[in-house]
Amino acid sequence: MNKRLFYPAVFHRAEEGGFWVTFPDIPECMTQGEDMQEAYEMAADALGLSLTTIDNEGETLPKASSADEITVEDGILVIVEFDIAEYRRKNRSRAVKKTLSIPEWLNEAAIRENLNFSQVLQDALMAKLGMNR
Repeated sequence: MNKRLFYPAVFHRAEEGGFWVTFPDIPECMTQGEDMQEAYEMAADALGLSLTTIDNEGETLPKASSADEITVEDGILVIVEFDIAEYRRKNRSRAVKKTLSIPEWLNEAAIRENLNFSQVLQDALMAKLGMNR
């Protein structure tokens, strides 16, 4: 899965001030903000929640439309960037206990070097999955 995703969003000016935001490719994803910066931050968070929910349910993430495919009648088109791996690291970092087996000689060598087994496993998994810390 790509680490960074880009989805078009339409920022609509709210009558009472600020912006409300919609995502043409994810109709159920909407949010708002008092100003453009807050609206963008809220949009990135709402996009993250929607995409991780879709992914966690085993569904395919919707394909992001290109900017020239979106018709904006009453708003501003903004591309929102989202890093699904980073979002998960920040929001789902609870430790999960795993039981594993390694050869005795490897265990003894790692203990001699004072290696943190959990850290080594995390580093190896991140490298194998092509993710950065």
